[in-house]
Amino acid sequence: MSREIPFLDLRRERVEVRQEIASALERVLDRGQFVLGPEVAQFEREFSDYIGVNYAISVNSGSDALFLALKALGIDENSEVITVSHTFVSTVDSIIRCGAKPVFVDVEPDTYCIDTAKIEEKITERTKAILPVHLYGHPANTNHVHKIAKRFGLSVVEDACQAHGAEYGGKKVGSLGDVGCFSFYPVKNLGAYGDGGMVTTNDSSLAERAKLLRNYGQSRKYHFDLAGINSRLDELQAAILRVKLSYLDVWNEKRRRLARLYGEMLDQTDIILPVERAYATHVYHLFVIRLAKRLECQQLLQKKGIQTQIHYPIPVHKQKAYIAFKNEKSLSVTETICSEILSLPLYPFLTDDEVVCIGEAIKNAIS
Repeated sequence: MSREIPFLDLRRERVEVRQEIASALERVLDRGQFVLGPEVAQFEREFSDYIGVNYAISVNSGSDALFLALKALGIDENSEVITVSHTFVSTVDSIIRCGAKPVFVDVEPDTYCIDTAKIEEKITERTKAILPVHLYGHPANTNHVHKIAKRFGLSVVEDACQAHGAEYGGKKVGSLGDVGCFSFYPVKNLGAYGDGGMVTTNDSSLAERAKLLRNYGQSRKYHFDLAGINSRLDELQAAILRVKLSYLDVWNEKRRRLARLYGEMLDQTDIILPVERAYATHVYHLFVIRLAKRLECQQLLQKKGIQTQIHYPIPVHKQKAYIAFKNEKSLSVTETICSEILSLPLYPFLTDDEVVCIGEAIKNAIS
């Protein structure tokens, strides 16, 4: 008899936090203030303390966090921004929304993060920033990115939308660049019950610009200093996120333990498993394996009731909307891994028995 194992079941989380969430929502409803109130202000303080930065500016989504971070840095139609194609599309979309040109660099074959050895050859006089992605919860090699950025006078924008709590050299991602960007989409390690995002920085002027840009560019009522947008985290989501932030480290450790169990189950196979570099603390937003017969394996798992996904089957530079930004040279590693990667279920409320069941099913599927 098949055992149904969903890729993600957010309902399981309610057992642990339901009462605290209900109390937080009641607090907001009783207060009657729903936009830019005390919950948002307190969550920004708590999140900045957690990441280890001076400023955190909450916004409507991770996509807006990336866009507003670039806007605050002055990225415009005369700019190029170096990033990767193996990422969710919002990374690249944020560059284009600024009018700038995305310039793609290939990724490392083991971490799937930006290959820092290939950045310098892409730098031109129009390059203004490097946008590394801490993909799947593993930090990019930020130290090397910084060395290059410093040498060429470039800004560093961290896409940490999949890496809440991940560390590079003992420091939280989001505190390593000029500015960091987070998403609180419900599936994230720290997820809201809707959309949400955050910009983090130690630069007071950047923080002030981001704060203005998220609220129409308004410095005080009916005084607009910049041409901004409406991108505000609401009080209800901030209250929910305050509760869940207190659980983040515990939940991340559960992810890491389940990842180790997957590793034990699949160690003696031909499957390529996720790595954790010596400088990194991986928080496993996703547990992504690589195998040659991905489709066959995925179909056999589906027959057994085990859901899997692919993050991401088509690289951004091959998407119809972004084909104009295709590189002259192919991104060979990116294109290879996109044909082989498979994301397995992994979240704090997955059980050990379910991981063992999935591991056994995979071994049977590839044998």
